[in-house]
Amino acid sequence: MGAGFVFCADPLRASRTDPVFAEEAALAREHGAAVALLDHDALLAGDTAAALARVRRDSGPYWYRGWMMPAAVYETLERGLYERGCALLTGAGAYRRAHELPGWYEEFAHLTPRSGWQAGQPGAPPAQDELAALAAPLGTGPGVVKDFVKSRKHEWDEACFVPELTDPAGVAAVVGRFFALQEDSLAGGVVLRAYERFVPGGEARVWWLDGRPVLTTAHPDTPGRLPEPELGAVRVAVRALGCRFVTTDMALREDGAWRVVEVGDGQVSGLPAGADATELFAALAGADSSGQRRRPPSESMT
Repeated sequence: MGAGFVFCADPLRASRTDPVFAEEAALAREHGAAVALLDHDALLAGDTAAALARVRRDSGPYWYRGWMMPAAVYETLERGLYERGCALLTGAGAYRRAHELPGWYEEFAHLTPRSGWQAGQPGAPPAQDELAALAAPLGTGPGVVKDFVKSRKHEWDEACFVPELTDPAGVAAVVGRFFALQEDSLAGGVVLRAYERFVPGGEARVWWLDGRPVLTTAHPDTPGRLPEPELGAVRVAVRALGCRFVTTDMALREDGAWRVVEVGDGQVSGLPAGADATELFAALAGADSSGQRRRPPSESMT
């Protein structure tokens, strides 16, 4: 059995694919892949049975393509599919490794800005002295604030950019505002990263399957700009990470070095407007899916 796809359903009409992913679903079908629909809202609400009601039993294995979800929710998705005789080709452990910065940082430490993190829950941010200790290994100069998954770069000055990492009060002010704006959507905790200057031209998003780059697109934030990054060192890091389907967002630093800005799980990474994803879906539909269908989630490998 070949690899299929679980797409998010249209919230207004559960029998069709969410319009955001409709073109991708059509590409999947063109390459002979089975397509199933997931009620993303029901999954987030904790009703796994309702979320998977349109997934036929014993019909996997599947790639997921849809909206982001917390790693704990992805675990319930994996378990729910397993109980229906299906499987995900990216297990919950691999999803967390690629989706959250602490999971991928070790393999990419030499290719990405210096970072430190502290686990936490939505609500009160870490104390100022805790943040100072977190920032100390990053050295002097500016930094950025994010959680384990996302930043608030559109509120750059108030909730993302730190002018000086050695200024404890300044760091605490930006982190506090970040927590206030993230509210219950805070993912994992807080991350501080050293700030690096990149040349204008946008970021490239490289899509990797089984350690091989199968597509390079623009970043969704800059769809009209497509740099051509060097991938040699990144290829080694992707293979060391050991996750089958991932993305790397890359930018050219002012000193001429290509840097990895973020790593992501490919299942929840967005395609930029106008991108031709034919090659990507051909590769995903033809990916090796042997041994996945009846493997229990606790033993899932990617």
